[in-house]
Amino acid sequence: MERIAIEPRPDWKHLVEAQGMLYVTTRLDDGGEVPYWFEDAYYRFTLPEIDRLEQVTRELHEMCVAAARHVLERGDLAAFALPEDARAYLLRTLDEDHPSVYGRFDLAWGGATGGIAEPKLLEYNADTPTTLIEASMIQWFWLRDRFPDRDQWNSLHERLVRAWQRMAPRLASEVVHFAHVGGTDFDEEWLTASYLRDTATEAGLTTVGLEVADIGWHDGALRFVDLEDRVIDTMFVLYPWEDMLADPFGRNAVAHPDTVRFLEPAWKAVLSNKAILATLWELYPGHPNLLPAYLDSPRDLASYVAKPLHGREGDSVRIVTPDAEYVHPSVDYDGSEGWCFQEYVPLPNLDGNQVVLGSWIVDGRPAGLGVRESDGPVTDFYARFVPHVVDTPAPSEAERARWLEED
Repeated sequence: MERIAIEPRPDWKHLVEAQGMLYVTTRLDDGGEVPYWFEDAYYRFTLPEIDRLEQVTRELHEMCVAAARHVLERGDLAAFALPEDARAYLLRTLDEDHPSVYGRFDLAWGGATGGIAEPKLLEYNADTPTTLIEASMIQWFWLRDRFPDRDQWNSLHERLVRAWQRMAPRLASEVVHFAHVGGTDFDEEWLTASYLRDTATEAGLTTVGLEVADIGWHDGALRFVDLEDRVIDTMFVLYPWEDMLADPFGRNAVAHPDTVRFLEPAWKAVLSNKAILATLWELYPGHPNLLPAYLDSPRDLASYVAKPLHGREGDSVRIVTPDAEYVHPSVDYDGSEGWCFQEYVPLPNLDGNQVVLGSWIVDGRPAGLGVRESDGPVTDFYARFVPHVVDTPAPSEAERARWLEED
């Protein structure tokens, strides 16, 4: 794995925006901006490195599903800051194999010569992962412009379309509602939900878009409805399950479990929770792709990261080493739901850029890679997304299609 400086494409900003990514920069509190999409450099991987990432991603996902079942069948939901009376509903969605679209593992690894022998799991964004558009589409268009003869680990779009096609017979209807938290048309969450909606449409499903705040509940029919009073049978919701379970309105899903088929399914509330890191270490102690993690205290960890169970984007993360303590300056987030204490492993540092690898799962299958880098030790809201290349010849369209069919 290498970081290589390169000249950005002429008029790159307009190119990226025209391709559907409208959040190319991140606004600072003082009104300034820093780049989010960053093509002044790229990351180059060898094929064996990508093969290893794919193997690890597949194994970690299988371990996480097993860990979720362990928690829901016999674990302590209170340790996850999830309501005990939701256990039966969460377990039911797992037992009945409710369809799941996607997720993203965040891994610490610098490749074969990066100083970390094996990719290490930092967390699993299994419920509401973003960075999808840039990983699926934008870096692919960049590759076609800059290195058309090279490969990229990226079958996200094709796998998303195929996932909808595969799950269509198991959905409650051919109409799928896509809901997101309200905002502007430039918001990453709105664009992510819209992109996923596009892939479902491409797969042949009928789709409807709306905001979470516009989801209604019909007391007579005991059904969720949209703004036109249409019954919602299947709904993708880019809204955290832990928030939904804490919301009296969202609790209708638990009280009336047959009313709607949610994507992501409710059992993902366990996987997107930092407490799952401690469960994984309990079930698979010493696994080469895991870091020691605990819920009660750091125990014997000399260096550790304290993470709020429901935190996102580096919220209130604290790094403690024998020599120093770093607290991420998050606003209005106290971590009152509880903490996970995970062994600290410094992120790979390439030319002052600290790197996290986002390895994607679609429909239970490894699907691609997104690379983010930060100036500091925590990958937060101000991180940059940098495209990548696999240093091997680009496959033909026929080869790509064959690989997808074989998986």
